[in-house]
Amino acid sequence: MFRIGHGYDVHKFGPGDGVTLGGQWLPYSQGLIAHSDGDVVLHALSDALLGAAGLGDIGEHFPDTDDAYKGVDSKQLLTQVVRSIKDLGYVLINVDITIIAQVPKINPHKLAMKQTIATLLELDLSAVNLKATTTEQLGFIGRKEG
Repeated sequence: MFRIGHGYDVHKFGPGDGVTLGGQWLPYSQGLIAHSDGDVVLHALSDALLGAAGLGDIGEHFPDTDDAYKGVDSKQLLTQVVRSIKDLGYVLINVDITIIAQVPKINPHKLAMKQTIATLLELDLSAVNLKATTTEQLGFIGRKEG
């Protein structure tokens, strides 16, 4: 059976000196406000995989009300999601990810993100596509609020 999932995540900027995206630390003048490490790329990817398998969403599996996930590395969460869907017999073929961010700049970190995601998903690098775009300074993303 062929299935497709979709994921989306966003966090507000707050105090800090960088953000984690796609499993990579990106230096920046702010951090992200989140219960976990705030990696919106891996959160959205986890939601997409869970959705494709009919397993709900990341909040159901790793609620922000559970202190066990306070500050957790999102790579650990994605690894658990991948294990769950593979235990059901699903096979990942490829992923296509779009990051929408005015800041920080994504391009210098894309290859490292792709390599991390490919490793976590147990896929060949060619099966992971990663794109980045801005909102041309429109909306909360364009105003650099998140």
